Amino acid sequence: MKKDIAIEKAYDAARDRYAAIGTDTEKALETLQKISISLHCWQADDVSGFETKGEGSLTGGIQVTGNYPGRARDIDELRSDILKAASLIPGRHRLSLHEIYGDFQGKVVDRNEVTPEHFRSWMQWGEENGMKLDFNSTSFSHPKSGNLTLSSPDEGIRRFWIEHTMRCRQISEEIGKYQNDPCIMNIWIHDGSKEVPAGRLEYRRILKDSLDEIFSVEYADMKDCIEAKLFGIGLESYTVGSYDFYLGYGASKGKIVTLDTGHFHLTESIADKVSSLLLFTPEIMLHVSRPVRWDSDHVVILNDDITDLAREIIRCKALDRVHIGLDYFDATINRIGAYVTGTRATQKALLLALLEPEGVLGKYESEGRCFERLALQEELKSMPWGAVWDMFCLRNDVPAGLDYVGDILKYEADVTSLRK
Repeated sequence: MKKDIAIEKAYDAARDRYAAIGTDTEKALETLQKISISLHCWQADDVSGFETKGEGSLTGGIQVTGNYPGRARDIDELRSDILKAASLIPGRHRLSLHEIYGDFQGKVVDRNEVTPEHFRSWMQWGEENGMKLDFNSTSFSHPKSGNLTLSSPDEGIRRFWIEHTMRCRQISEEIGKYQNDPCIMNIWIHDGSKEVPAGRLEYRRILKDSLDEIFSVEYADMKDCIEAKLFGIGLESYTVGSYDFYLGYGASKGKIVTLDTGHFHLTESIADKVSSLLLFTPEIMLHVSRPVRWDSDHVVILNDDITDLAREIIRCKALDRVHIGLDYFDATINRIGAYVTGTRATQKALLLALLEPEGVLGKYESEGRCFERLALQEELKSMPWGAVWDMFCLRNDVPAGLDYVGDILKYEADVTSLRK
């Protein structure tokens, strides 16, 4: 660990102040150290993937805005950018891959033909760099995507996507075996309609049947997640895989429900959903992003929404049942900067939650001392948590404060700005 007298002195003072209200900062740091966040590979290349060398257009109800210079153009550049981002984020984290990021060696491999071998080099890379892998099927940006995939009445289209998704589960199983840790595979489809359909039920029945077939094969080294969406661009009036659909399916089938913080109405509290899901589903997967005005994927910042979500996880004592991944894409700013800022903001929210004096707050509540509870909750907002965060960075040998910015700008000058 590097030495920094100013950070150490500030931490010592903060540790004493937190101790006075019943918080052990060392325990908080120890817990935070064990939390791995799954970084999303698609931030580095604007969800382009390696099927068409970034020349294909993004479809399926999503879009990336901006054209900041330096997008990763191939697997080597993508891996370099991810490692650079990881070097500026304290702790040890995971990497989430979409199927379109396979190591295809320049060959055309359709999505119903993909195999674990197309991700063998990723498994080896993850092992070499200490990053466990997670996975996602990819139903968008393909000639057979259209508006409907797993819920399509067209049997040929539906069979194509069922085969794709089943192969993705097989890939995830092989990844899990290789890394001796379950690979979490997420299923998200964009299926929906721009206008109100004549009937909603049949599409959802088809989706249920497709999922039943996909999940008919049992695996031991991967975990299935199903993700809802509020709506997609061009598919605003009807979403087949709504939250209610996946909540019902997940609870009845024992599947992990994915909560994407950008896939709900802005007035909904994602934090409030955690305690309910924990009673009825085995685990929860979080895709952390930031909605702005509508269903969107902005870079995560330390706001009330993410702080409330982190508090709920900690208060539920659910770190062993809640998996945290990121899912945003911003091409208007430095992409590595977006990675680092968003991940560190998520970690800061978790730290704030871990610094709560759980025992004291719980005692106040059980004794009906609501005034004391409120006063302590308000005081926590101005406690010197930043000094604890800086110590976390120092102990992980990553820059504290804004020092990481210069490192990213140097990488831009030396590496990404040279990409044409």
